[in-house]
Amino acid sequence: MPAGTPDGTAPVITGCGLAVSGLRDEYDLLEPAEAGVGAAADRDPDAGRAGAGMRHKDRASRLALHAVRRALDGVELHDPAATAVIVSSNFGNLDTVCDFTDTIAAETVTGLSPIRVPHMSSNVTAGWVAIEHGLRGPNITLCSGTTGGLDAVFWAAALLTAGRAEAAVVVGVEPDTAPVARLHREHGGGPWLDGAACLVVERPEHARARGVRTRAVITGYGRAAGRADAVGQATKAYDRPIARWVAAVAHASALDLTARLGRCSGALGVLQCAAAAAWFDRSGDDSVLAVAGDDHIGAGSDGEGDPGGVAAVLLTRPEPVRAGGGPHDTEA
Repeated sequence: MPAGTPDGTAPVITGCGLAVSGLRDEYDLLEPAEAGVGAAADRDPDAGRAGAGMRHKDRASRLALHAVRRALDGVELHDPAATAVIVSSNFGNLDTVCDFTDTIAAETVTGLSPIRVPHMSSNVTAGWVAIEHGLRGPNITLCSGTTGGLDAVFWAAALLTAGRAEAAVVVGVEPDTAPVARLHREHGGGPWLDGAACLVVERPEHARARGVRTRAVITGYGRAAGRADAVGQATKAYDRPIARWVAAVAHASALDLTARLGRCSGALGVLQCAAAAAWFDRSGDDSVLAVAGDDHIGAGSDGEGDPGGVAAVLLTRPEPVRAGGGPHDTEA
């Protein structure tokens, strides 16, 4: 089902923030892997930045908090009580879970500290983001495989369209911890992501009231067992050619983030949407189609393979806004 239609009512992306090893911001996602990103890039976005309250959090939560801080830097959301948090992560706090099971095996449950029990929750990262920024809207974590990031973008749009929230903070995060590294090596090996990406998604009238620039419009969403059906669902309300694909496909205008960053798992879709926002800033293209997941394990639209199906999100360029606030004229 589509997330919206290009009629001025579809939810919009207004902010991005990255905390990814080797990258500075979303614009670096557009650079080829061999180009490098310069001395200013994060080699470890969490190194030396623990700060108050970060010491005892799992790596996924710390990376997510860094990305959210960057996305919300200088941003004043009008109604934190109506701001949702949606996190996509398949590995999340796996290191904490493994640590707990090791402790129980060695010391029984008497070795566990009650203070650390909340860290075991699969929703812990979304909870920390909400607590740090006082966000009291719906709070959700998705663990839906490689499609999770695009699913999270859709659920943010759905919550806004349904009136459950005015804005949403969407995070895709996958940490490079010892348990995660072991799983990757056992199931395909290769490089994998260590980092997080954050999007600020808002209802368009909410963004206009705050006076912020719209980066991209969430125009369509599709999810199906196969790529063709998912893409068809996402684009059925859009009657123009797709200018840019963000997926691992044999297409002249495709951007493959898996080739750039390695296996991104549940963070892939959020990174794809961040790259789309950067692309609209750098080009004159009107549309970007992000595709994640695949109907054939080991090959396909995201380069990772996922038996759980395929998700697609169509993002379109925002209409220019004239000085008086109306659409269609050149931006002031």
